[in-house]
Amino acid sequence: MTHPHAGRDDLALSFGKEAATYDRARPRYPQEAVDAAIPASAVDVVDVGAGTGILTRALLTPERVVTAIDPDSAMLQQFSRSLPEVTAKVGTAEQLPLPDASADAIVFGQSWHWVDVPAASAEAARVLRPGGTIGLIWNIRDEGTPWVRELSDLIGRTGAELLIFGDGPQAAAPFGPLSLSEFRWTRELTVDELVDNVASRSTMITATDDRRQEVLAQVRSLATQRADTDGVHLTMPYVTYVFTAATPA
Repeated sequence: MTHPHAGRDDLALSFGKEAATYDRARPRYPQEAVDAAIPASAVDVVDVGAGTGILTRALLTPERVVTAIDPDSAMLQQFSRSLPEVTAKVGTAEQLPLPDASADAIVFGQSWHWVDVPAASAEAARVLRPGGTIGLIWNIRDEGTPWVRELSDLIGRTGAELLIFGDGPQAAAPFGPLSLSEFRWTRELTVDELVDNVASRSTMITATDDRRQEVLAQVRSLATQRADTDGVHLTMPYVTYVFTAATPA
């Protein structure tokens, strides 16, 4: 996607280098959160920043047609291996390869914090039919749990986390204020899965080998200390944030 800040393109397009790890390690979305992101009546849905298809899988129903868009062709290669029946196209939030008024809803899973908000808002409005909606969704670790906050202090916070913990996301005209829904849940995972999750972050993918190995070793040590009595399994609390807005009908 097009970004005004130097270096953000490299981060945004880094995930393809670890596409398989990303797909394996990233948390899925609670179905109730996905359902809150788009109207039940939406038939033509666009998943922007679809990556390897984690959100796309939760969007699919027999009555719905989902089109996946991502700027990283390597991520879409992984996507097509698991979802060959879904149309996937290279594109950005600011330049969607789709016709005018062709979608009922557009969702952005873990991706709105990468976009140029005015340009992406205008482009979403172009592709949406009158009264169509955007849904912005993020899985964010719940730092109310002490060891999770310790993990965040260790690995740093992503642009998504800084946005959510700060002023929150915005959409530009013609969208009005965003409505927010929150969903709290927990994920059971192993120490290895947590290390893979951290390894799939853009800051780790683009780090030097030495820095990457240093941080991942620290994550493994912390996770092992905080694991269940078996020393292997962890319970990670999450909050899924869903923001929605509609175009004028």
